[in-house]
Amino acid sequence: MPTNIEIKARVRDMAGLQARAAALSDTPVQVIPQEDTFFHTPRGRLKLRQLRPDLAQLVYYERPDQDGPKRSNYQIFETDNPAGLKSTLSLALGVRGIVRKTRLLYLAGQTRIHLDDVEGLGRFMELEVVLRPGQSDADGQAIAEDLMARLGIQKDDLLDGAYMDLLEKRM
Repeated sequence: MPTNIEIKARVRDMAGLQARAAALSDTPVQVIPQEDTFFHTPRGRLKLRQLRPDLAQLVYYERPDQDGPKRSNYQIFETDNPAGLKSTLSLALGVRGIVRKTRLLYLAGQTRIHLDDVEGLGRFMELEVVLRPGQSDADGQAIAEDLMARLGIQKDDLLDGAYMDLLEKRM
């Protein structure tokens, strides 16, 4: 299963963070509207991420709920029939909730920098350091911590769960 080291944090100054992320990025920013439908599961998290009417990714991941850099194991399956898959999973597992966001994606080396505007929650950022074969969690954590410092992310802004968890707490 592929692995990455992740952090999630609240954003205080989106314009400043966008400028710092753009300066670190190897590619131009990508703007990606996303709708994530989360399903009930006995372990881990399962979401269907709809990117377009004809494209979605089914993402299963396991990650501890803790502040700071943490290991995430994940599996991704792409489909060109999001509506059919969503209907089947909804019937089989039940829908836990839906997260809608606009994501700005920057790529810096082996790290995906996400700046997210999440409907009903506000603005956040995520780092996903995609571990290469032979790289340790410690290697990924060092990369994440270096980027946190370069992006100006404060430890007291770090979050421990998923957007779905935050939305459930607001209900």
